[in-house]
This record gives sequence, C-alpha cells and structure tokens, in this order.
Amino acid sequence: MRWKLSRTVLKTNGVGDNLVEFNESRPDSPSGFASSQSPGTAKTGTCSPISPLRLKIDPGAKTTGIALVNDSNGEVVFAAELKHRGFAIRDAINARRQLRRSRRARKTRYRQPRFLNRTRPQGWLPPSLQSRVDNIKTWVKKLCRFAPIEAISQELVRFDMQLMANPDIQGKEYQQGTLAGYETREYLLEKWGRQCAYCGVKDIPFQIEHIHPRAKGGSNSITNLTLSCEKCNTKKGTKDIKEFLKKDPAKLSKVLAQAKRPLADAAAVNATRWSLFSTLKTTGLPIETGSGGLTKFNRSQQNLEKTHWLDAACVGESTPTLIIKCIKPLLITANGHGSRQSCRTDKYGFPSRYVPRFKFVNGFQTGDIVKAVVAKGKKIGEYIGRVAVRTSGSFNISTASSLVQGINYKTCKHIHKKDGYSYSN
Repeated sequence: MRWKLSRTVLKTNGVGDNLVEFNESRPDSPSGFASSQSPGTAKTGTCSPISPLRLKIDPGAKTTGIALVNDSNGEVVFAAELKHRGFAIRDAINARRQLRRSRRARKTRYRQPRFLNRTRPQGWLPPSLQSRVDNIKTWVKKLCRFAPIEAISQELVRFDMQLMANPDIQGKEYQQGTLAGYETREYLLEKWGRQCAYCGVKDIPFQIEHIHPRAKGGSNSITNLTLSCEKCNTKKGTKDIKEFLKKDPAKLSKVLAQAKRPLADAAAVNATRWSLFSTLKTTGLPIETGSGGLTKFNRSQQNLEKTHWLDAACVGESTPTLIIKCIKPLLITANGHGSRQSCRTDKYGFPSRYVPRFKFVNGFQTGDIVKAVVAKGKKIGEYIGRVAVRTSGSFNISTASSLVQGINYKTCKHIHKKDGYSYSN
C-alpha cells in the first residue's frame, strides 16, 4: 500500500530540535491516520495526487546526505543530513579494550582473552561500520513509509580506484575524459584537505601536481599526485620534491607521509557500500548507482555549492536539472540508545558509580522531549526540553536557555520519545 505525501513541515519544538511532520492519508481510509508529533510520524490531513519521488543517498563516513527528488520536474522536495557516530563507537570499543587489558596486566581482576573462539557470520562488519548502514536503513524505512518513493539512487563507489590506478582504461564507462578526471581530482581534494600541499592556501583553484616529476621518471599513480596552487606548481617545476623542500624538512616529511597514507573516510565508505546496497535492495525498489566523480560532475554542471544534501541530489545519471526552492535540510545526529554498562569506571578501570538497570521512570526515560506545565511552587512556568529522569520522580529538563531541576514527573507530557537521534537545522 502506497502513502501519498502532500506536504512536509519542519516544526521547531523550542529546544533547537526540529520535528518532521507529514500530512497524509491512506487511499482506502477517508479519515486518514493520526499520531503524536514526532520525527517521521503522521498527522491527519488531506492530500492530492503527486508525482512519484526518487530517494537519493550520498553515503559518507561522518555524514550522509539524503534528498527526495521529483524526477518529472527535478524539484527537490525534502533534504536531510545524517551525522553518524561510527568514530565514537570505535573510540568506545578501544577504551573498553584498553581497560580490560590493563586489568589483566595488574591481575586485579582476571578476564580471560577470548581470541578466536567466536565465529562471525558472513557479511559481518565492525560495529563502527555497521552503525552507518543501520542508520541509513532506519531513515530509508521512515521515508518510504510516508513518501511515494518509487526508485533509489545510491553513490555506490566513493572513488573509482580502478580508473585512478589505470588512467588508460577503455570501455563505455570511461569514454568521457572529463568525468574520468573528476574521479582523481575529487579523491585528491579529500585526501589533501582541499589545500595546497606546499603552502597550505585554501579556497582557490588547485592544480594536480606530480610529487616525483614525470620528466624524471615519475608516474601518474595516485600515490604520486598531490594538490598545488599555481604559484607553488610553477616554482617547483621539474624539481624533485626533496630538492624543492630541502630547506623545510618538516614539510617534506609531512608531504611524503601524507602521499602514502590511505584515505580513512573513503576506506570506511568503500567497506560498507555493498552491505548498504544489499540492504536497499530489500526494499524491492529499483536501485541506481553512481560514483563520487559523477556526483561532482553533475553538481558542477549545475553550479551548486558542495553540501552533503546537494551531493545526494546529484547522485546518479538520472539527475535532472534540479529545482531548489526554500529547502532547508533537516540535520539529524545519531546519538545511540545509551549504554548497557551497569557500572561506570574511573580512568584506571575501577568502579566509581552505580548505574540503574532500568531506563524508564514513570513512563519517561532520559532523552525524551517533554513539556512541563508547573502551576505552583517556586518553578511556576512552562518548560520544553529534553528530560533527565531520576528514580525519585524529580526530573531535570534542559531547555534552550537553561537547566531546570526538580520538576515533578506528573507535570510532564511527552512531545517526542527518544529514538536515538537529535534534530536541528
């Protein structure tokens, strides 16, 4: 059964969080469907037939761009940027591992290492990478539930490694020389931080420069390429980099180390791209794929600025001439659902404070957005914000301007229950 989307509203709840509100109705239900005001939920309303939409996704290691585009006229009807917590998960796992190893070394509490006594299922990804796939999967399901999405476009390959390794590759995919150049340039921009490798200048047109000059046997390999401003490129000429930077050995070692260093963000995206592709195929919708170079080519042709949601709108060969009117992307941050750790530790790994086994107190949990109306006492007023629960029933509410303590749970009403994400614009 297909839902019809009539309009999208970004509604602010007063604490910097935006609530996405969809008005829609079922084809077989004249009364429609109503629910509470929360991100991605519905409210009773009427709708008129609209054209089917295409969901476009630009996966990233830190932030993923999402856009809904009407293929018939190119109008962008919704945009969002989803910030992942993959690196936070990685750091938390590293900290846990270090604590466990230090306990074994001190023999204060022996914990036998498990080594390889656990088998991993086929297609297993580390938790830091799996969280990225799961975040995108969650929002694809939400959008497919409320919008008439009939196709999906995904940036499957962040960088075409085969093309960069062999610039002379033949085939219909690489007949456009301009597009082939975009693959290499986009990779170098990401790798070198969008600045000149020699003087550090930013926000100017850059040139691709050979670290070991071609005139002296240098290759076109991606490990031999860097970014340079016109002034530095002209000054270096055909000099070897060791001769050019002989008066600045720190800069020389930094450039040589950076040239050999792989692109961590690109590695994370490339490691999850097929898992995400398989997840999207389970929706039953046709999937279109494209590379990062093609995305930049489409964006440059339409003179659009570089943002995650505009990159998403430009994914794939089906990208029409986009119509962007008053679109303000919804900024989504993945915060997770808390921790199962039942005892907090100090920096040495020893227990320092107790954590209750239960998360809910009188139907509320820390992270819920609530509205409290206090009619008597010292805290008379109306407060809207995120709540921190206590077993005593006396809650703290973080509003947009201050922290209000000692609010009784009986005065609180839910606006939005915690779902592991925070919202803003």
